[in-house]
Amino acid sequence: MSIDSVPQRPYLVRAMHEWMSDTGFTPHLLVDASLAGVDVPRQHVENDKIVLNVSHSATRDLELGNDQISFEARFAGMPQLVIVPIAAVLGIYAKKSGEGLVFSDEGVPAVQDSDTVQEPNAAIGKPNTDSGSSSKSRSDHPHLRIIK
Repeated sequence: MSIDSVPQRPYLVRAMHEWMSDTGFTPHLLVDASLAGVDVPRQHVENDKIVLNVSHSATRDLELGNDQISFEARFAGMPQLVIVPIAAVLGIYAKKSGEGLVFSDEGVPAVQDSDTVQEPNAAIGKPNTDSGSSSKSRSDHPHLRIIK
C-alpha cells in the first residue's frame, strides 16, 4: 500500500481534535451536509453546511474513525445519533481561537495565500451580525488559521 492511497483527513481530524481537547479549546467540525451518508439534524443545516461541536462534553460515544465520525448529541433536548463520513468533513477548528484546518477536495489541508480562512459562519451562510461599525476590528471576529 502506497502512502498516496492512505487518506490524511481522518488522521489530521483526530490529531487536531486531540490537540484542541488537550489545550482546553472546543473542537468544531464544518460538515458538507449534502453528501450521501451524512446524518445530522437537518433543521440546523444552512446552505448545505452544518457546524458541530465535537467536544467530549458535548458528545457521547464519540468515534473518530477512518471512514466516518459518529456520536450521540442532544439537539433541542432530544438525543440524536450523528454520522459524518470523513469525506464530508470540510474542516475542524477551535471556536474560541479560530485555529484549525480546512480541507481541500483531495482531503489535505488547503494552502492559501493568507493566514486566515473565511470564518465558519460566513461559510455556512449565516448573516453578518456586525451593524457596520467601522470601529470594530477584523480580529474581533472568529476565523480559521491554517496551522503549518
